[in-house]
Amino acid sequence: MSTRAYDVVIVGGGTAGAFAAATAAAEGVNAVILERKSADEAGHIACGDAIKGTSTFPDIIDLDHLKDEAFTNQRIQRAVFENPEGDDVDIDFGDYGAVIDRKRYGEVILSEAQRLGAEIHYDTVVQDVQQTDDGTVTGVKAMRDGTLLTYEAEVTVDAAGALSILQDKTEFEYSHFDTNVSYSQFCSAYREVLNVPEPVSYDDAIVFKPTKELGYLWYFPRTSTEINVGLGFQMTEEPIELVETLKRDIQTRPELRNGTVKDKLGASLPTRRPYDSAVADGFVAVGDAAGHVNPTTGGGIPGAAKSAHWAAKHIVRAISEGDVSEHNLWQYNEDVMTSFGKRFAAIDLYNLWGTSRDVDELVDIVSAVPGQQLADALSSGSSNMGLLLKLKTLVGTFGHWDALYELYQVSQRAKEITRLYAEYPSTPEAFETWQADRDELMDEFYTLTGAVKKYWVVPALSFNS
Repeated sequence: MSTRAYDVVIVGGGTAGAFAAATAAAEGVNAVILERKSADEAGHIACGDAIKGTSTFPDIIDLDHLKDEAFTNQRIQRAVFENPEGDDVDIDFGDYGAVIDRKRYGEVILSEAQRLGAEIHYDTVVQDVQQTDDGTVTGVKAMRDGTLLTYEAEVTVDAAGALSILQDKTEFEYSHFDTNVSYSQFCSAYREVLNVPEPVSYDDAIVFKPTKELGYLWYFPRTSTEINVGLGFQMTEEPIELVETLKRDIQTRPELRNGTVKDKLGASLPTRRPYDSAVADGFVAVGDAAGHVNPTTGGGIPGAAKSAHWAAKHIVRAISEGDVSEHNLWQYNEDVMTSFGKRFAAIDLYNLWGTSRDVDELVDIVSAVPGQQLADALSSGSSNMGLLLKLKTLVGTFGHWDALYELYQVSQRAKEITRLYAEYPSTPEAFETWQADRDELMDEFYTLTGAVKKYWVVPALSFNS
């Protein structure tokens, strides 16, 4: 068995893996990406491809080159929520978003990581992790071209996506790493890319449509004649036939009916709050592997890029200090939680609340809530509106006032969650107290809404790192 040594081993060549590798390599450390796909298939990932206008990327790669090559539609100005029973909800972004060619996007970010000095080993399937007796992760074992290889590293970065095998193989007994993870916290999704003969009328919009299974269909125009169409459902609900459900809906849309399928792919993604902690001795999780995805929309590209960039910065510092312990990597957790992490944790409450309500009722409420307030709730976890708008909403939601009042109470809990995550502890020693405060707030939320518990209460550890 051959052994190779690096400063940082990154498992997975998606957004998180590429940005982690690019950042680490740019800082001068020896980094390698282990990607299970071939060089030709790398970057081929199931994704909605949409990026909101306010989304930002770390300025570590050539972002102008990335946009020129992969941002195929840069004029997205609005979101449309299609109401099967009434008027659609049209939300103006106030800024230009984009829809990307995900395959080309993946190719560019990997080539940028390589340009900055990272190695990429394709066709490399990670099978296990290596740990010392005290739990420190020291690398991984992988199969490549029929050969079992050992990759030794100061730090191993888990960028392997949802339900990563690395977390199944790693023993986290001696860390605070979040193991409160189950399939019910994830979403199953499927998407196709269609070429249609005539330009669609909504090439400046991303279009959503609810499904009965507490999910949504999407229609995102990469160009006016190339449309990313897909759907997903939360695994807390009864499974649906994704391909057939999408096919039936496409047949109801004249603009897509004669389209040809260019590509199709399925995936799973987290629709949950960010991991409470994504670090252990010699180990860091980033992107989807750490729950860094908007729990309602499934948007995960910007979060993956940012979290990986921050993680790599702290990894480089920790390596230079000769201390890659959980304690010395902990600030990465704080960076995530006090930025997009607090928003995603708040949004998760709305997602949970939705599981306790009938889909038709949710559609009625969404149709009555003013568009900008809906956008605020989905993107930031909070929403405010003036008295006149509140009165209009009350009229539009007649018959659902109990649900609307409950939604107001949920919004208050979302504010509390946001405040709590903004005060995420700067060291592991204060973590258990913070976690207990959060779990108490969550218990109040479950009592209020009657929602099925998504997370279990984790017993306090018997030690402090």
